[in-house]
Amino acid sequence: MEDDKIIVDQNQGIVNNEPAIEEAPQDLNFENVPPPVYQENNNQRIFIVGGVILFLIIFIFIVKALFSGNSSKKSINLIYWGLWEESQVMEPLITAYQQKNPNIKITYQKMNPQSYREKLVNRTKNEGVSQGTIEKPDIFRFHNTWLPEIKDIVAPLPPTIMNGDEFDKTFYPVHKKDLKVGNYYYGLPLTIDGLVLVYNQGLFKKAGVSIVPTTWDDITQIVPKLTVKSQSGSLITSGIALGTTSNVDHFSDIFGLLLLQNGGSLNKLNQDEASGALEIYRKFSESPQGYWNEEMVNSTTAFIQEKVAMIIVPSWEILAIKSSNPDIDMKVVPVPVVPGTSLISISSYWVEGVSRFSSNQLEAWKFLKFLTEKENMTKLYEIESKIRPFGEPYSRVDLAPLLAQEPYLGAVIKQANNFVSLPIISRTMDNGLNDEIIKYIENAINSTILGVSYKEALSTAKSGIDQVFTKYNIN
Repeated sequence: MEDDKIIVDQNQGIVNNEPAIEEAPQDLNFENVPPPVYQENNNQRIFIVGGVILFLIIFIFIVKALFSGNSSKKSINLIYWGLWEESQVMEPLITAYQQKNPNIKITYQKMNPQSYREKLVNRTKNEGVSQGTIEKPDIFRFHNTWLPEIKDIVAPLPPTIMNGDEFDKTFYPVHKKDLKVGNYYYGLPLTIDGLVLVYNQGLFKKAGVSIVPTTWDDITQIVPKLTVKSQSGSLITSGIALGTTSNVDHFSDIFGLLLLQNGGSLNKLNQDEASGALEIYRKFSESPQGYWNEEMVNSTTAFIQEKVAMIIVPSWEILAIKSSNPDIDMKVVPVPVVPGTSLISISSYWVEGVSRFSSNQLEAWKFLKFLTEKENMTKLYEIESKIRPFGEPYSRVDLAPLLAQEPYLGAVIKQANNFVSLPIISRTMDNGLNDEIIKYIENAINSTILGVSYKEALSTAKSGIDQVFTKYNIN
């Protein structure tokens, strides 16, 4: 698997174009400076004494200024572009930071996710702007798969803020793999998330199913028991939502999961491992089983309506389920694995970064470091949990025990050391890397519905995805 990981081409500028956060003072050579020329006159001593007095006055003035506290520091304004979280969530932490740093003012703006990535890149680089002053973010949120798309605007994390050893000890392995390019890290994560299996315990009990599925063999065994059809063969209740694209939320993420679990990779879609993964995905909706079909409503909606017993989704989808059906009896567990293999799941989370065009990069990183501290991260989770059933899963490894037994997030924590990232994540709305690859996967799956072989469908997809990798300089 290590050989197949996605790596950003370092020659494209992430490392080589890093901005100077701090410059070392130049070594000045005083040996060849000519000595001062003195002219003797009657006022020489007067000038010297006056100069000394003036120097002392200026010196005292400077010392007072230096020790007069934060009020004399330069005022710094930071613009923070966020996603998903309302201002009421972030403001308490921002206020706490500003109280400790009175010269810092942070303005948080929750952005519209539609076309957010393009706006972020264009606004930061001042592209497409003909006149006027334009507001640029100093801090911004981005998806863990976006680095190849935003490499021209994201700044490296200064080791003076957090060095490599501290980063590696603080966060999960997937954070390191996703955010490290060369010797630098390009973001600080506030969360960890990825695919989990959500099942309706009420439907399990009704079907007489008592096992908690942990492998794909378990899934294959219980899906027929959970599926209910009418006398005419129409689906009433489905065992699991898999096999199609039009009405399975996160179908691309799920295909990516099966691809990795089957030993395949996105740059080898013409090989048997990839065909095997597609076959597993499609078999749940193919005849004669037909455990899921395109006549069913959207998979998450179907789960809310208790028309499907199992779905595979990132944990944040549980919020929509609980909001729409608070009384649903559901359980959340890690995704199923191939029998005899190690646990592996697909990650999907968001990261806080700093613009390389910001004139206050160091101060921006200091604030983000503040957000990642234990007491502030737990405070953030506490605030989030007051306005919804639960907050975002902690990115810090040392906070894992706090969520290990949490009913909805415990499964995320159990998988946290086994997450892998692929640029195949739905609903990042990047209109770029992810969405372009997803379209080729979608076409491949749909073509097999029309009778094209798995191998041929994926070979066609590979040609398109290879072009996407070239476009974004991905090996």
